[in-house]
Amino acid sequence: MASVHQLKVVIIGTKPPAWRRVVVPSRITLGDLHEVLQATFGWWNYHLHDFEIDGVRYGVDDDDEWSPTADEHQARLDQLAPQGSSFIYTYDFGDNWEHKIVVEKVAPADPTVAYPVCTGGRRACPPEDCGGVWGYQHLLEILADPSHEEHESMLEWVGGPFDSAAFNPADIADQFRVGALAER
Repeated sequence: MASVHQLKVVIIGTKPPAWRRVVVPSRITLGDLHEVLQATFGWWNYHLHDFEIDGVRYGVDDDDEWSPTADEHQARLDQLAPQGSSFIYTYDFGDNWEHKIVVEKVAPADPTVAYPVCTGGRRACPPEDCGGVWGYQHLLEILADPSHEEHESMLEWVGGPFDSAAFNPADIADQFRVGALAER
């Protein structure tokens, strides 16, 4: 019988923490998990990333100076991350968004569910290219202060009012559908 991994994914350093709980097929590759995480956090896959599991870096070789230790497309979650384990996913080496991923549970798959599924979370995802945890905090301070000299330009940059406390799992389900990530 097929199984699933329930993962809690926390962006390290966000206060209060921004996190998501996702359930994915256990046989998913780390390459496909990267795509799920991008959709889960509303990012656009503009930057390099890697996973670090038990001291091994997994990613894709970009034919540049950076190259991972192992190919993420050949590495499956069920072979690397048992229940109770944790690992790090880093996205955008400039902004350095580090995520701690905890395998909360491994369970039989429900044949009536199209995976991946986001089952919970808190807080809005930081916008792409906002400067990492420090830059995001600075952005929130600017957006909270209408008298700040950069308030209007930052409001325009984020596309209008930004609610850092907002979280809607239906938005993530839409991202999964748009990205055709179901049943990976």
